[in-house]
Amino acid sequence: MKTAPAMPGAGAGDAAMQARSAAGRHLMRVTAGLGVLLLFASLMNVTMGEPDVASAVPPRLVLRVIGLHMPIVSHFVAPLPGRLQYADSIVWNLRVPRALGGALIGVLLAMAGVAFQGLLLNPLADPYMVGVSAGSALGSAAIILAGMTGLLAGFAQPIFAFATGLLATIVVYSLSRVRGRMSSQTFLLAGIVVGTFLWSIIPLMLSLARNADRQGAILSQLLGNLQGVDWRSLVLLLPFGVAGAVLLWTGSRELDLMAQGEETAAHLGVDTERFKRRVLIAGSLVTAAAVSVAGIIAFVGMVVPHIARRIVGPRHSSLLPTSMLIGGIVLVVADWLSRVWLGQLEVGVITSLIGAPIFCLLLRRNMTGRP
Repeated sequence: MKTAPAMPGAGAGDAAMQARSAAGRHLMRVTAGLGVLLLFASLMNVTMGEPDVASAVPPRLVLRVIGLHMPIVSHFVAPLPGRLQYADSIVWNLRVPRALGGALIGVLLAMAGVAFQGLLLNPLADPYMVGVSAGSALGSAAIILAGMTGLLAGFAQPIFAFATGLLATIVVYSLSRVRGRMSSQTFLLAGIVVGTFLWSIIPLMLSLARNADRQGAILSQLLGNLQGVDWRSLVLLLPFGVAGAVLLWTGSRELDLMAQGEETAAHLGVDTERFKRRVLIAGSLVTAAAVSVAGIIAFVGMVVPHIARRIVGPRHSSLLPTSMLIGGIVLVVADWLSRVWLGQLEVGVITSLIGAPIFCLLLRRNMTGRP
């Protein structure tokens, strides 16, 4: 009996399907492992208290408080007696929103780093380099200097910081347009120039703030701080995180094509200028939201995408979720170090101390071609 001849290219097609299936399984294992690690880091951050008697809450009592606020679990947890009500305020009103906010801000910054690096094809691109962080910091400092942080039900500072961050992005985008097209190289240079100019205004505001409390608040914004993150901050951050993730996730294929060059992407059907605006909007939205709540937190948006690429490769459908999870882990761990061991040191200082050496190591490995 004669067998039917194999179709041309069938072997290559099967190999490609097997490769995609293996990549999908690898991504599932990575995301599952990182998700568990993020959950563990968050629980560690919540259960371990500051090294002072006033806020000491035993880990078992911390878990009991969390259980009381879970809709299903609460039926099986005994209510807290009056003498333990302090634990509810410390754990649920301070530690839990701070840990969740740290994870979400880390997700947002990592997401923005993936967006800017993928669009501009530059490994050094991050929210700090393109000016949006400086714009948000300037708006936040202006509200503090004016003594208007209590306006709009306490949302005046994040709203104004968010608006000025977007305005900085619009200025940079306008400067980088030539004959109706945005140049990626010019955008990065314009971002550095605009960001440097905006940064130069902030020390002036700091010197004008005669009030010591206002000076401390401005400095806290410049160094990055999660101490003020509460449940209202999560309400502000979450919509932008969801919107940014959807915009970037649905554009993963286009980002992969843009990595091959604008001409190639355009030839394959990508409206490059429209797509650039879409990615810039997504990256700026999530960055402005994060900076408006926590101030400047350096190196997360720059380093985390590089770490994720070494784990799952350059495809943005895998790179984006991996970077988001790693970003959340990095910031939760940094906040844990700050709160428990380093006397509330600003978390932006810790990410810089950790991120700079890691980035130098990755850069050196790429230059030498070592794995």
